[in-house]
Amino acid sequence: MELQHLIAWGLFLGFVLFMLAVDLFVLHRKPHTINFKEALIGALVPVVAAMLFAGAIYWAYNTHFLDLGVLPPGVADTPAQRFYPSNGGEASLFFVTGYLVELSLSADNVFLFILIMSYFKVPRHLQHRVLFWGVLGALIMRAAMILAGVEIIRQFHYIIYIFGLFLIYAGAKLVFSGEEKDPSRNIAVRILRKLMPIRESYEGSQFFTRVNGRLFATSLFVVLVCIEFTDLVFALDSIPAIFGITLDSFIIFTSNVFAILGLRSMYFLLAGIMDRFHLLKYGLAVVLVFVGVKMLVPGAAEFYGWLKLGNTAAYDWHIDKYLSLVIIAASLTISIVASLLVPSKTHHENPLADENDNGPPYPARINGVSGSPNGPLPAPPGSVPAPSPRTATHPHA
Repeated sequence: MELQHLIAWGLFLGFVLFMLAVDLFVLHRKPHTINFKEALIGALVPVVAAMLFAGAIYWAYNTHFLDLGVLPPGVADTPAQRFYPSNGGEASLFFVTGYLVELSLSADNVFLFILIMSYFKVPRHLQHRVLFWGVLGALIMRAAMILAGVEIIRQFHYIIYIFGLFLIYAGAKLVFSGEEKDPSRNIAVRILRKLMPIRESYEGSQFFTRVNGRLFATSLFVVLVCIEFTDLVFALDSIPAIFGITLDSFIIFTSNVFAILGLRSMYFLLAGIMDRFHLLKYGLAVVLVFVGVKMLVPGAAEFYGWLKLGNTAAYDWHIDKYLSLVIIAASLTISIVASLLVPSKTHHENPLADENDNGPPYPARINGVSGSPNGPLPAPPGSVPAPSPRTATHPHA
């Protein structure tokens, strides 16, 4: 990456980290339950900030501030050139389209967060903390995946066609796959259990605790691992999806960041009404399939030209960027309106309905074992059941 681009990334990351620090150490220094007004403001601020940033993108790419909008070496006069903005108008359009795709896919991610919080019975006042660190981990993972993905596509352009096929598969899978019923059985949690013992309780806001000098991960850390693993899985869909919009790494990362920053507040807004958006997954599936097809169309033109004329550059097929924005926005709007008009036949537990603060979660829940009407089953080897609240006296890590 060019030095000028590194400076642009550094300025943006510095601003984001400052805002996250203010959020954690000032606004939410003490764990507390997020009310509707706070969640609504928290959800609207990133959206407004993203639209203002789209204006900044327009200016920066028009003036080529810090070399933004300058084509990377070897991209000019190649099929990949159309994925790079050459002026502020294209750049802001790519940003808004990418942001819309990432925000919509993040909404589906939020539904799984709700499932995880309900499954592990996370106390309401601790949910913001675990989501905060989940978001921070997501930013780090996605930055690495974006830089690696853009460089791979730049070196091996045909990879974009593989991503297109993958997105079509992901869209079909989203329609036909059922919900994950046991988040604690995912591979990340199983690996965690092999690496260190788990204490089946919530020790305040601590991710780790010590018992008789031995370090244990708390249930809150298990939830954090589930959140991070869920975001990693979703990033495998969302990041290739935005590669179908643009290959400009700065636009890809900034649109991802603004979408992720609204995740926590979106969670608190949707936790009680997720059943009303039960058809959203079909709109997301259409978006994934459409973007996948959009990535494959130029390759189909090259293949057809080679078959007919022996010249891969004879035909130039592509889906217009304005049409892409309209189709993506229409798919999401129709699925949301249909969800509101057609009631859901299923019901999901609302993790914000009760305070769930009067004791530890059931060990059986955390270990993915069915509960017993006579009480929780014994914790498995490697874990320590929580003592009675009256006798629990041990220092935190």
